Amino acid sequence: MLEPIGLSEDATEVYRASLLNSCGSIEELTRLVGRPIETVRSALDDCVRLGLIRPSWEVPGQLRATSPDVALQALLARQESTLLARQRQMAEARVEVARLMEEFSLSRNRGRGEVERLEGIDQIRDRIEELTLNCERSLITLAPGGHQNSDNRKASRPLSQSLRERGVAVRTIYLDSIYNDPATLEHARWLVELGDDVRTVASLPSRMIVFDGEAAILPMDPDDSGTGAHLFRGHGLLACLLELFHLMWERAAPLTTARRQRTSTDSQGLTSQEKAVLRLLGEGFTDEGVARKLGVSVRTGRRITADLMGRLGAKSRFQAGLRAAHLGWLDDIRSPDNENDSDHALESLLDQDPKTIPAVPGPRAGANS
Repeated sequence: MLEPIGLSEDATEVYRASLLNSCGSIEELTRLVGRPIETVRSALDDCVRLGLIRPSWEVPGQLRATSPDVALQALLARQESTLLARQRQMAEARVEVARLMEEFSLSRNRGRGEVERLEGIDQIRDRIEELTLNCERSLITLAPGGHQNSDNRKASRPLSQSLRERGVAVRTIYLDSIYNDPATLEHARWLVELGDDVRTVASLPSRMIVFDGEAAILPMDPDDSGTGAHLFRGHGLLACLLELFHLMWERAAPLTTARRQRTSTDSQGLTSQEKAVLRLLGEGFTDEGVARKLGVSVRTGRRITADLMGRLGAKSRFQAGLRAAHLGWLDDIRSPDNENDSDHALESLLDQDPKTIPAVPGPRAGANS
């Protein structure tokens, strides 16, 4: 109990034995303390250094203990003086920290408007951590990519726990493909146990995090979120992003039932993943682009595409898209005025050799980059 004033356990026992038994030699102290003589010698050196035990003036070679009301009070006063000096240093450091925080905040806010550019993964993670710690009501996330790497999972855990402790409502949408990655699935289930709402869906447009409906972070490149991101604060854009999330949330399945819903089929016999592939192919995505959107391997994406083409009896992707639309697999909305004309045009195209079909415009910019 005297360690805070610089006295070890061994030194305390040696001092107590010397004080209470008026011992006169190292051998006597060793017998009283019941510890090795080397330990007693070292503890005795500490006691002499601290002024607790002194050589006898009257009997050379013998030791005598200093009264505790003198020796221990001196040690207490010395430690209290050191503590007060440390407290003054900490108070000065606190003032300096506050000044640096104010300078940094002013400098950073000068470059902020409704859109802030974040360069590199370090800056992105710093801003996510800051916004998460200041989040008070809600946090929503779109998490594409399927597999979530270990660094991201590790970095998110303390932030997730902090949000739950503050009562922030958290909702996250992952891809159905997380069921193929045990580590990511375990993390998602941990979030559910923590109290978060987690759902999955076949495909997602981009990674997105929205804090309290007031700030959103989106990657500059949807296919490589580590290169940089934008932080948006504009009310109009935030309203659109929130609406997008709500639409995705309604389409997604809760984590507890997602595995079953992921393999269930609709009236056309299509799973949600197969419907997503047809939509992505119709938008011009390549095999690589489709795989990224689903969070699966290119090989798996090609297998799904080949299976759909076989079921549709199509010889090309374009023909597969036309047949899927004609069969109602894409849920096209047609007006009554042009429904017959559309059917006639589709039948004509379906009967053509794919090589004779006119070229169509390529995918939209960035769709398969």
